[in-house]
Amino acid sequence: MNTQEILGIAAIGGALAIPLVIGLLASLKARPTTSDYFVQGRAMGPIALFFTVQATWWSAFAFLGSNANFYLYGPAYWTAVIFNVFFGIMYYWIGKKVWFHGKRGNYLTARDFFVDLYRSPGLATFIAVILLVFSLPHLQIQLTGGAYLIDVASGGTIPFWVGGLLFYTVIIAYVWAGGLRAIAWTDIFYGVGIFFGLIAAGVYILGEVGGMGTMFDQIEQVRPENLILGDGMWMYWIALAIITPIGALMTPQLWTRMYAAKSPRPFDLMPFLLGLVAIAYIGAMVIGNSAVLLEPDVEQPDHVLPIMLLEHAPLLLALLVIAAGAGAAMSTANSQVHAMAASYTIDFHGRYFQKDLPERKRIWVGRWAILAFCAIAYVMALYIPGLLIAIGLVAYAGLAQVIVPTVGALFWRRASVAGATSGLIVGITTLVLFTVFPALVPGPFSVHGAGLLSLLLNVVVFISVSLLTKPRSSELLLKIRRRQQDFEEERWDDAPAAPETSSAADVSTTR
Repeated sequence: MNTQEILGIAAIGGALAIPLVIGLLASLKARPTTSDYFVQGRAMGPIALFFTVQATWWSAFAFLGSNANFYLYGPAYWTAVIFNVFFGIMYYWIGKKVWFHGKRGNYLTARDFFVDLYRSPGLATFIAVILLVFSLPHLQIQLTGGAYLIDVASGGTIPFWVGGLLFYTVIIAYVWAGGLRAIAWTDIFYGVGIFFGLIAAGVYILGEVGGMGTMFDQIEQVRPENLILGDGMWMYWIALAIITPIGALMTPQLWTRMYAAKSPRPFDLMPFLLGLVAIAYIGAMVIGNSAVLLEPDVEQPDHVLPIMLLEHAPLLLALLVIAAGAGAAMSTANSQVHAMAASYTIDFHGRYFQKDLPERKRIWVGRWAILAFCAIAYVMALYIPGLLIAIGLVAYAGLAQVIVPTVGALFWRRASVAGATSGLIVGITTLVLFTVFPALVPGPFSVHGAGLLSLLLNVVVFISVSLLTKPRSSELLLKIRRRQQDFEEERWDDAPAAPETSSAADVSTTR
């Protein structure tokens, strides 16, 4: 075993051991209640909330995929600055209202929101299924990225399949023990590593190519197409800017974070803070563009970051940044699998298989669900390969469909159950059809625009059908209007939450 392999195993060991210890320490504060395990008792403070949102938002899709995207398509991924700010604005605009409704209705999952604001268990269950199905490929991305980085850092001593097992064993250990609190604590560690890792890598590599101006001058000579948006790439740019942040906001793990906040104040700062951390993409831009000059023949674009670091940076720096990359994958995977387990436990198992489960047994069902979803994603990572960005766009496009009934529920009195259901069916069907048969995508949307087209069709159908069908009941609209008045007047605690045992489960609330 050579020096790189020894140091690599040590770096990966630290990247796995430190969050494991942090997570297990957090579990000491856990209480044996569903609310504590799944939404931290709605008591998450502003620092933990910011870092867990940031670390969950920045996944292997961003850490590895961003470098690959700059390498392949030049400036296209600069849309990341826009979608970071857009994500922050939506987290404030929509997330704060979802938090308020969640507090009043005692929601634990996204399904609870739709049951309460549409009074349609069928629509709510349909949405819960969509969120679970399209979260699985996104969970696969994290495992693929994390396991690959473990493989690279160890010099192949820890192969991909073993790295994947280690990756999920650590996640299962601390999420099993501490729930959302353990995830939030570890995400502080991950968030710092992700941000400074990308910046440090970019700064060093920039020195290797002689500075920013020299780098772009040389690219203009050898691959000038990497300096402009090529034919058809404008639609790709727009799709990334819109689909990525909307899809991310609708993931089960972000619904969990909207509910978990102790107060609404952190929502106000999210647009600024999430826009600020986009500075780290400068590092990804430098690495991706420098690779055009230093490593022009990379066969697997998702491997650009570790290849550049191992070939052109000091070994210790390279291994630390690679370990941070594994943390980026883990910080999203832990949140995803936890939120998916919460959805299965509350939305399906406790409703259709074992009703009236005691608190402790519901937590145990959630823990076993974590294990099951990890196993499914592991098999997918082994047998369904693909470019991280491509897989991520399909997953986000499916998740983004849920924004339509969400915005309708919050802001449009004419939104109907029939409209929401019809829009989702059309949007999801169109997306699946275009993913399986990409040749069917109309010309302007042919380059990664299928997700955007399916979302637009969803909106059109939702509005049209809602205008032609029966709206929500006047009683329900009155309740929503009263909540909106309380929200605008910042009466956060005027109404008590429902008993925890009900969890807004298919009951009509008239608070």
